[in-house]
Amino acid sequence: MSDNSTELEGLQATLDKLVHHREKSKVKGLNLHAFIYFITIRNLSDRSVTLKGRKWVLSNDDGTTTVVEGEKIVGETPVIPSGESFSYNSYHVTHLAATASGSFHGVDEYAEKIHVRLSPFRLEIPEDLEKSEENPLS
Repeated sequence: MSDNSTELEGLQATLDKLVHHREKSKVKGLNLHAFIYFITIRNLSDRSVTLKGRKWVLSNDDGTTTVVEGEKIVGETPVIPSGESFSYNSYHVTHLAATASGSFHGVDEYAEKIHVRLSPFRLEIPEDLEKSEENPLS
């Protein structure tokens, strides 16, 4: 996200749903978990916007940070007219619980750089899975 970008009033990003799925790990000793997230970006501003990319910051429970930044959103650069929305789903695979925060960036109809932040949310590995992974016989 560019430093000279402004957060556009009326542009909102919300987490609609988060689904946990345990992956069948192919890496010995690692139990992988997929978190599928569903997000809607609503444009309640007075201008059309084009989203060009996103940035995710994952604060992992082991103290490390993972940053994922890239162009497009699920392969698209959606144009969201005033009063409309764009919804999508994607996923993150990890072996660690984490807090995820994100933002989406682009331009408005006047070519001004804009962004919208998504409130942080938890990627929590269910306790019953953590216990069964520690002791597979229990």
